[in-house]
Amino acid sequence: MDERRTARKVTLRGWGGVAAMAVACALTAVFALLLPLTQQQRPSDSGTTSYASGGVAEGRQARAEDCDPSVKGKEPERSLSPSSSESGSAVQAVKDRGYLSVGVDQNSFRWGYRDPNSSAKNSELEGFDIDLAHEIAGEILGNRKAVRFRAIPTNERIPAIQRGDVDMVVRTMTISCDRLKDVAFSTAYFQTGQQVLAPKTSDIKGYGASLAGKRVCTATGSTAASSLEDGKKKPVDEGGLPQSTDISTTVPNQLDCLVRLQLGEVDAVVTDGALAASQAAQDPTVELKGDPYTKEFYGVAMKKGADDLVRRVNQVLVDYRKSDGWQDSYDRWLKPALGSSSGPPAPKYK
Repeated sequence: MDERRTARKVTLRGWGGVAAMAVACALTAVFALLLPLTQQQRPSDSGTTSYASGGVAEGRQARAEDCDPSVKGKEPERSLSPSSSESGSAVQAVKDRGYLSVGVDQNSFRWGYRDPNSSAKNSELEGFDIDLAHEIAGEILGNRKAVRFRAIPTNERIPAIQRGDVDMVVRTMTISCDRLKDVAFSTAYFQTGQQVLAPKTSDIKGYGASLAGKRVCTATGSTAASSLEDGKKKPVDEGGLPQSTDISTTVPNQLDCLVRLQLGEVDAVVTDGALAASQAAQDPTVELKGDPYTKEFYGVAMKKGADDLVRRVNQVLVDYRKSDGWQDSYDRWLKPALGSSSGPPAPKYK
């Protein structure tokens, strides 16, 4: 692992940077854009990822009925124990192909994005999630650049995995009981929580009563959207939302909400606090309002049944923590917006 890199200053701020990123965002709302390779890669015969039906390792991902965030031992972020073995069918498919196919975001500042201010004609994707994808490729294939990225909208993350379009998704994806019905997850690599983003001049104070009569935007298929739907079912004094809160505005990509906010089409955005902080760094006219009202964990999402790949990724995460790779990446990309960190969440295994 390289020595700790100095956190660089990023000048992507205000309307100019957001407008540039909004153009790319509109494209990904129509289709999952295949991004240029970071280096010349050897394509597979079919161009997609497939897994053999047999040879699944013993030990399954949590079933929905066994998952309960409020019960110790049943937390959704528990995953299969790590392993360095590369003999399983899912890992072998990646090695035979010669590159890792990863679904990512290309519009999330400091997580997965292209810097429009870069002098390079074709600037590469960069950010915290992109660093992790390169780390996984480096351990499995011995080449950190052996990655083929696909830009995937928020609402296409699970379908892309199920179709076999990608080996995994590394895209600020919260581990949840509902999602465990459809995909498998690594153990958690980041902790965050849902939070409200609104103009600095707004009278919104955060999640709760001050959202009465306000229009709120979320991404389709996001945990933020689910949390607001749940909130409308509870009284405000029990942690719910006012019935007058309008949560009907949903978009394919989370960044689209920031654009809607800037255009005055909504009054607030609800998303992961980590993403909201990065958006506030892009546009100094908005800010986080109130404290996070949930506790959530990001994980690497993979196809159900690809247990050997899940275990291998969990081993990568073990090594990433020990080598200070996680901390180096955090300090470079996220510390400017989120402040100092004590490190990644402790892994939880079955």
